[in-house]
Amino acid sequence: MYQEWKRLHRGGIKPFQESVVPLHQRTRCFRVYCSSVVPGLLQTHPYATALLSAISTIQGTPNNAADAATARPDRSRVIYEGDHRFVLLAEEAVLRYCIGDTAVMAGQLGKLLELMSLPSVAFGIIPLTAERTIWPLETFRVFDTERVLVETPSAEIAICRPSEIAVYAKAFGRLKELAVSGAPARALIRGGYVFRQERDAVYGAVWGGYAARVTVGVLDS
Repeated sequence: MYQEWKRLHRGGIKPFQESVVPLHQRTRCFRVYCSSVVPGLLQTHPYATALLSAISTIQGTPNNAADAATARPDRSRVIYEGDHRFVLLAEEAVLRYCIGDTAVMAGQLGKLLELMSLPSVAFGIIPLTAERTIWPLETFRVFDTERVLVETPSAEIAICRPSEIAVYAKAFGRLKELAVSGAPARALIRGGYVFRQERDAVYGAVWGGYAARVTVGVLDS
């Protein structure tokens, strides 16, 4: 089933977030692959707010990002409750993309380190240097063997045909083979934080030099 986000989010993102809670509650095994953002179940409130605000802007739908981000804990509570298992994969680039600002990303990376220690969560990161046997794909989520949800910029695609679900399960298995977990994954997360610090230091030096030149030019004019 193909459904445009504009239709799903016509009343804002928060009602949609609330509508998927039952699916999360009845799912026992979650398999999630993200190539561009942190998996939703692991997002902090500031990260989710920044991301959902950007999504609303692109979609042209009501922007209630802060409320929608507040509603996410209801969906994410399954990580801590019940008999659920989460196998979550992300590309290493996700750790370096700046959603929000440096403080938001620092908090998000810290949260990943915290959540990946939960017994119900298996979090893997696919290194940038991995020798690819499968290319980076669009974000998708597999809910048991019931359905797959694929996200595009304009729509969500719900796949329920067993033969198609099997293709995504196979792709997920290939991606999982490329991922690292445990100590190597934690090192990549910490590397993402160091990357942010180094990037900000470089940008700060460049911008500071530019500002100084502009100031001198103004004073000399």
